[in-house]
Amino acid sequence: WVERLALTNYRNHAETLIKATPSPVVLTGGNGSGKTNILEAVSLLSPGQGLRRAPFIDLARTAEGDSDGTWIVAAHVHTQHGAVDIGTGQTATEKTTERSGRTVRIGGEASTSGALADYVEVVWVTPALDGMFTGAASERRRFLDRLILCFDPAHAKLSSRFERAMTQRNRLLSDGVRQNAQFEGLELQMAETGTAIAAARNEAISALAAVIAARRERDEHSAFPWSNIALDGSLETELLRQPAVEVEDFYAKQLAANRERDRAASRTLEGPHRTDLIVGHGPKSMPAKLCSTGEQKALLLGLVLAHAEMIAARQDGLAPILLLDEITAHLDEARRAALFDDILRIGSQAWMTGTDRNAFAALEGHATFIHVENGAAQTVREL
Repeated sequence: WVERLALTNYRNHAETLIKATPSPVVLTGGNGSGKTNILEAVSLLSPGQGLRRAPFIDLARTAEGDSDGTWIVAAHVHTQHGAVDIGTGQTATEKTTERSGRTVRIGGEASTSGALADYVEVVWVTPALDGMFTGAASERRRFLDRLILCFDPAHAKLSSRFERAMTQRNRLLSDGVRQNAQFEGLELQMAETGTAIAAARNEAISALAAVIAARRERDEHSAFPWSNIALDGSLETELLRQPAVEVEDFYAKQLAANRERDRAASRTLEGPHRTDLIVGHGPKSMPAKLCSTGEQKALLLGLVLAHAEMIAARQDGLAPILLLDEITAHLDEARRAALFDDILRIGSQAWMTGTDRNAFAALEGHATFIHVENGAAQTVREL
């Protein structure tokens, strides 16, 4: 959990300091006040580009030209390794292109974004995920892989290695290269990493399904209905039939055999980058994509809460940080109360935003309430 969060020249925050406890944090204020910016800053304490996936050069405060492009997020965080200071940001000299990286320091020592996975586990639900079940499969894969990262920090590195190898293979295809020797090494790397990615996904789905079953047994009529979850992917399916070493060989041969088909399509057509997460509304026996907006939101939150419960059980009660942006939208009063009860029971430090403090009335006395206004330090205050 985050005890102290300091933002410097970050988005619309010039100098903002927030102190919190392990309890939930509720950020209220008008639209455009900077609530989501705070959630995004917390998300940058974990690997990757954060909950908006924005280029780092876009994170610096630009109001009235009072920033040179430098931005800083600094936090004192309680982790499974004890309390640690984490800082990340970008200086004016590092701000060159939209692909520029960010600096990371852990305990005062220079580090990498990937190393943050060993310290901070963050899962988020934003309005952009409201259409996850009806949108592209890539959104569901990204959501699943973010969940996996919480208990398998190496998953991100595997995904990066696979993507790099696939990108190089696609380039060879587009350049008209046909020599086997130039493809074999890349395809072997794709087979090894792709199979490992698929195995991690299978393990995560199996573990998550067990927690969902336990939650159903505890409260079959929960406000967050139990879901059926499965993976639709060639490697994930093959791993249910045969050992990983044979699946690696299967995929390597498949890549070699499909080079001309992939060349015609200008991309690799088989692999873990094509896998889809299939979710169904258990009580209604209905695909999630056919459910109402409110039901889809409840299913999504049910998955996130089950995941947080699973992580807490694996880590002696240490649950991941939850970032829930505009979370009360599409939730009636009963579901809001049920959500808050689940968060308190699991023990996650949940950072939640909303325009109406009354929507969080059930958390009075159980959360830190902070009002955000215009992103200025003096207008971020505990109530």
